[in-house]
Amino acid sequence: MTTILHIDSSARLGRSHSRRLSARFVEAWLARRPGDMVIRRDVGLEPPPPVTEAWIAAAFTKPDRRTPEMRATLALSDALVDELERADLIVAGVPMYNFGLPAPMKAWVDNIVRVGRTFGFDRSRQGEPYWPMLSGKRLVTLGARGDWGYDPGGRLAGLNHVEPHLHTVFRYIGIPDAVSVAAEYDEFADERVERSLQAAEAEIDRLVARITAEAQAA
Repeated sequence: MTTILHIDSSARLGRSHSRRLSARFVEAWLARRPGDMVIRRDVGLEPPPPVTEAWIAAAFTKPDRRTPEMRATLALSDALVDELERADLIVAGVPMYNFGLPAPMKAWVDNIVRVGRTFGFDRSRQGEPYWPMLSGKRLVTLGARGDWGYDPGGRLAGLNHVEPHLHTVFRYIGIPDAVSVAAEYDEFADERVERSLQAAEAEIDRLVARITAEAQAA
């Protein structure tokens, strides 16, 4: 059985293209593998709190030395990491806001990049003092952008700080296997938006077919 962590981060609800695409992926997956499990986390509706000085102090204190207040400070972060650890596949609906992640998604990232949980750190370690602590997972990001040309080689590729950011973070914690699909032209509000959405949905259907076939063969 595959466990999917389905994340949405858009501030929009019914009009959200990234939500439409992430729902398309999960629905297509369950149509092929109805027995698989989905963990739902909507950070757009329920944003995690941003990292604070108290959070940092708690996270960098050894677990057996944390006070009850520290454990309370990290309670949601621990729950988010638990969800990530349980998942085999992370499906994240992530629209582009001002060339980067929505604030709730950035807060989620900051809550799951945890020393001793998702990455290790030792100053005395020979060579690289950091190492990833997760493995065997895959990331699928499903995005929406107002303009066009943000994919590698495109006219605005250098301004895209969504997928490159997430892929960097996930590689750091041990998940280098990442793929992205995005719809564009949202700000133009014309037929190009729907064409882009339909093309993205067709790509999602092909992606689901490929990954489920790989899961079946494993």
